[in-house]
Amino acid sequence: MELPKRKSTRLQGYNYSTPGAYFITLCTKDRQRILSEISVGTGIPVGTGDCLRRLLPASTRLQNALRFAHLDGPQNKLTKYGEIADRQLKIMSDFYDNIKIDKYVIMPNHIHLLIRIIDTDGQSGTPVPTNSLISQFVSTFKRFCNKEYGKNIWQSRSNDHIVRGKYDYEKIWEYIDTNVIRWEKDCFYDS
Repeated sequence: MELPKRKSTRLQGYNYSTPGAYFITLCTKDRQRILSEISVGTGIPVGTGDCLRRLLPASTRLQNALRFAHLDGPQNKLTKYGEIADRQLKIMSDFYDNIKIDKYVIMPNHIHLLIRIIDTDGQSGTPVPTNSLISQFVSTFKRFCNKEYGKNIWQSRSNDHIVRGKYDYEKIWEYIDTNVIRWEKDCFYDS
């Protein structure tokens, strides 16, 4: 039986070992909700005061959203799988001196990562995606997690986005910060 040919989601010809920021999404197999559980708070619903939202600067809106989320909004509790993923993410810098995780969130069936390649020690890397630092990082993370899980829980492919400037970086940062608050509207929610 011949396997189907899959179209690469990667930017053709781009060197994924190039210093810069990248937004990575890793999903569980069949998008199983096994990494965390999100429970909705009681009391003030998230989004109260939307009519005032337009009057506040974006940074104030984010601070207010986070304050309500922590006090009374959805709470994200990691499962044993999520705790292992969290621990592995925290030690990944021991294996990759030139990759820094700036921000991440572990959701029920996926993980969002904002990472930076900070230095390649003068090595140019290769534009072949399977040999890129990003691919190596993702592969190592999944392998370490799976070793502790005793099985593979990850979808074989990951999604990546090359961060293009300060505005893009800040938008992704805010998206990760507010992902738990918006869980019921997330594209992965009904999966």
